Amino acid sequence: MDGVIRTVVGYTGGEEKNPTYRRIKDATESILIEYDPDIISFEDILIEWSRQHSPIRKKSKQYRSAIFYVDEEQKKIAEETVKAMKSTSRGNEIFVDIEPVSAFYRAEEYHQDFIKKKGRMFGV
Repeated sequence: MDGVIRTVVGYTGGEEKNPTYRRIKDATESILIEYDPDIISFEDILIEWSRQHSPIRKKSKQYRSAIFYVDEEQKKIAEETVKAMKSTSRGNEIFVDIEPVSAFYRAEEYHQDFIKKKGRMFGV
């Protein structure tokens, strides 16, 4: 996406420090997105995320759907995005947690740029 500077796969949303894939503890697999707000907005990123994502099944904390925000404006945008997803879900329940950003831990190298390394597997 134009305006996205880089992405980093990692873990966040938990209390325990230094999670890994083998020892995920109470964290959630996540992606840190660094972007230029003069080119792309947080809302634009969430719109694209919602187009590619269908959180209609409740999952474990490791694989749950979540949006992490840094301020009240982002929280409001996240809530509006989830509300829009619910309005077009054809009766399916939507499971997305919305939480403030917490510590982020970079995932192991084999998780970085996974699609580039392994190819598209999930039709996303």
